[in-house]
Amino acid sequence: MSRVAKQPITLPKGVEITSNAAGITVKGPKGTLATHALPGASVSVENGVANIAVAEGADDKFGGTLRALLANMVKGVSDGFERKLELVGVGYRASMAGKSLNIALGFSHPVVFDAPEGITIETPSQTEILIKGSDKQRVGEVAAKIRGFRPPEPYKGKGVRYSGEKITLKEAKKA
Repeated sequence: MSRVAKQPITLPKGVEITSNAAGITVKGPKGTLATHALPGASVSVENGVANIAVAEGADDKFGGTLRALLANMVKGVSDGFERKLELVGVGYRASMAGKSLNIALGFSHPVVFDAPEGITIETPSQTEILIKGSDKQRVGEVAAKIRGFRPPEPYKGKGVRYSGEKITLKEAKKA
């Protein structure tokens, strides 16, 4: 069995895991997440600790994958995930209008992005966007979509970037 699959997952208070043939469901204070069952891997919960078991002759990789997915689901329904984006550039700003994010990115029109179900978007300042949710994959997907409207360009570094992202600037053309 893989080293990752051997590590137990401690369940915080209020989080419960249910498993059946169709898949695995994790319930917690921030919502419910579900995933499909992986072949040869099963989950057992005892005394607030979840353990992954891999059947004899089954692929070890499914045990590690299932453990990582479950650990992310448990963290998501208890604490949640968040990604922070920064707008860098003159005139680049973001604001919320209901569940829609309005972003001015130097185009002739404002970019309007509707938050999908289960994702909350906040704008603490005009140049910061905070994306929160319980599903790690969906939070990352939404952040990547918003970043894709105007990715950082390599000459001045203008655009939408992840918080803490380092942009390697290219040298300008010499005359």
